Amino acid sequence: MKGLLVQFLRSLAESLRDLAPILGVIGLFQVVVLGQPLPDPGDLLWGTALVVLGLSLFVQGLKLGLFPLGETMAWDFARKGSLMWLFLFVFALGFSATMAEPALMAVAQKAAAVAAAGNLIEPSPATQADYARGLRYTIALSVGCALVIGVLRILRGWPVQYLIIGAYIGVVGMTALAPPEIIGIAYDSGGVTTSTITVPLVAALGVGLASSIEGRNALTDGFGLIAFAALTPIIFVLGYGMLR
Repeated sequence: MKGLLVQFLRSLAESLRDLAPILGVIGLFQVVVLGQPLPDPGDLLWGTALVVLGLSLFVQGLKLGLFPLGETMAWDFARKGSLMWLFLFVFALGFSATMAEPALMAVAQKAAAVAAAGNLIEPSPATQADYARGLRYTIALSVGCALVIGVLRILRGWPVQYLIIGAYIGVVGMTALAPPEIIGIAYDSGGVTTSTITVPLVAALGVGLASSIEGRNALTDGFGLIAFAALTPIIFVLGYGMLR
């Protein structure tokens, strides 16, 4: 119990250290450049305290729960020796984790509202909800497929750079053909998928799987899944825009 408390206090100090530059920049520009006092300093301090506390709890949760869980499951599937179950697991993990991303929910809703305002879709709430839902399912599907490809790369030992370069060539070609209004959303979709929920699970899965396979190196083979998870949504959303 004492050890957990020490770890949490250390995580609290690290979170405060990481947030200090952001708070400094905001305060500097607000007071010095804009010449305005900080609005509602009491609420600002309370909100900052909640952010520091929440970030510390989140980091501790990753260390104690998600990272060990991802590595353990990767080891278990490697020992089981069933590629079908491994691929099914990583696809389901990528799909479900992406659907749960708060950043993706916010971006999908905003994209639907902007599309309605630009008369690209009907402005009704039902149509906007359907557009946002379709966008989320498309991105979640792409991340699931990305993890399957990434795990296959780890199993086969393929160099990650050639797959990434080839995918980006495909992105450039699709960008030239896609509707202009979907391009920005597609490019942003790669960022929102690699957020608070997906990244810890995917990173732990890749490192655990590479560590459990003879002849693979956790450093050179275990990383790269996040790059696939960030890249494939661009391709899928560009395709989504071209087909709608």
